[in-house]
Amino acid sequence: MLGGLFLQRFSKNRPALFGAIVLLSLIVLATVAPYISQYDPLAMGAGSNFATPSWNYPMGTDDLGRDVLSGVLYGGRVSLLIGFMAALTSAVVGIPVGVFSGFFGGVVDDILMRITEFFQTLPSFILAMIMTAVFRPSIWNIVLVLGLVTWPVTARLVRVEYMSLKEREFVQAAKTIGASDVRIALSEILPNATPPIIINGSLQVGYAILIEAGLSFIGLGDPNVVSWGIMLYNAQSFLRMAPWMAIFPGLAIFLAVLSLNLVGDGLNDALNPKLRET
Repeated sequence: MLGGLFLQRFSKNRPALFGAIVLLSLIVLATVAPYISQYDPLAMGAGSNFATPSWNYPMGTDDLGRDVLSGVLYGGRVSLLIGFMAALTSAVVGIPVGVFSGFFGGVVDDILMRITEFFQTLPSFILAMIMTAVFRPSIWNIVLVLGLVTWPVTARLVRVEYMSLKEREFVQAAKTIGASDVRIALSEILPNATPPIIINGSLQVGYAILIEAGLSFIGLGDPNVVSWGIMLYNAQSFLRMAPWMAIFPGLAIFLAVLSLNLVGDGLNDALNPKLRET
């Protein structure tokens, strides 16, 4: 019932529906990349160097003769994986902080919020750049770094939701019947705080993809894999000679981030009770 109502509201938002279709298409293409691409994305000499887009190479080749289409398809696996896993890491760190801070308040809230504010005062990209440079650049190190620089947003969002919800009638009723703090925090409040967490998560996936692309663009990406950011980094020196090397991975990043933002807006319209149509 609730699922059908959500889908009905979400489907009425045409930009959100378009974003969901684009995002799902990117995920499917990345998943079935080995069945679509006939070339290894790292295989040099798959074609002649700087081959223009053609029937055999729809997106052309790069300076080493690597197929750009293969790079975009396989790069989607890495970029999307980093985006979703970074958002998950942010949630794993930020949600418990927000729960403790918002539910218990007082000294606990003061301590946790001072720590959160300290991380928020640091520029996210610069902090991610420093941490990635210190540790060996790899997919999982980048995921960890991105999760650690984005968790304060999740923590503050969850805190605000808990501070608002813990004063509601259903929470007071749970306290009256003797429910424990753990049960109230996890069984009563958390399900009601889930919609904004989901919306925030969808937006953080896009943000993480952009940050990863930025890190890769300045040479701090994982050199052992192909990602959209790595492809842009490799294309820097050949923008005039072979613009397709940058156009197609750049377009993939644009579509991924745009679709995630549209989906986030659609989720907000469908899940936010203040915006629901009466």
